[in-house]
Amino acid sequence: MDTFECLDSLVGLTYPNHKIIFLDYISDESFLNAIGNIYCDVSIVSLDENLGYAGNNNVGINVALKRGADWVFLLNDDIIMNPKCLTKLVNAGENDLEIGVVGPLVYHFDEPHVIQSAGGLLSKYWESIHLGKNELDQGQYNETQPVEWISGCAILVRREAIEQAGMLDQNYFMYWEETEWCIRINRAGWKIINVPQAKIWHKGVQRDYQPKPSFTYYGTRNHLLTLAKHKAPIRARIFTWLQLLRTLLSWSIKPKWRDKREHRNAMWKGMFDFLRKHFGQWSSSF
Repeated sequence: MDTFECLDSLVGLTYPNHKIIFLDYISDESFLNAIGNIYCDVSIVSLDENLGYAGNNNVGINVALKRGADWVFLLNDDIIMNPKCLTKLVNAGENDLEIGVVGPLVYHFDEPHVIQSAGGLLSKYWESIHLGKNELDQGQYNETQPVEWISGCAILVRREAIEQAGMLDQNYFMYWEETEWCIRINRAGWKIINVPQAKIWHKGVQRDYQPKPSFTYYGTRNHLLTLAKHKAPIRARIFTWLQLLRTLLSWSIKPKWRDKREHRNAMWKGMFDFLRKHFGQWSSSF
């Protein structure tokens, strides 16, 4: 099971001073008992409701900060970590007190030498771009480099950066929340870096990944929310709205896109909910 393989890789980390907090929402009791029996040092925090990536991780961040953590590492449970990953990340962060966010080099699990993300940038139109996406690793990202955001599947954040910029915005529920968080932390004066010597493998996204309509909904609504929240340049807002309308028109009238009708409806819903300021979890009825 993914969770146990992830925990195995965490237990095997060379970095000595870390504590594992496992966030759980309505798992089977036998599953939780197995985690408690196998991984005695893991703290299990039960969630009463599903608050999405942002809200759920905020619970864990609060617990970590109350326990005195200097750094908080958010990690999806479908990740396998190189044993030296956390050591590389923390060392890079501690090397410069102006660094607030650190991320690893993310590979596809099913193609272990193909990059999924080497950190992210925003285009001049505020499109989120994964550096190195689907590139064969040939050493092109060997040096630590500044980036504008880090993939939320594995992101290390300094305590002081969280205290200054705040936690994840729960209005997002999921998707774009880590990008918005990084924008906010960077605007508070903190640097964001990717450390390619720190390596992880992510199972949840493959090169031929076909997202569900919920991805289209949250991606649409939360992209627009980010543009508004951070007062993006007018050219970025116009470009985004035109791109959305163009896609909707194409998905509505072109026969070859008949299979996109659920995504079309999700995009309409995302735009509509943004305009009426309806955030949080998606209600699939229009």
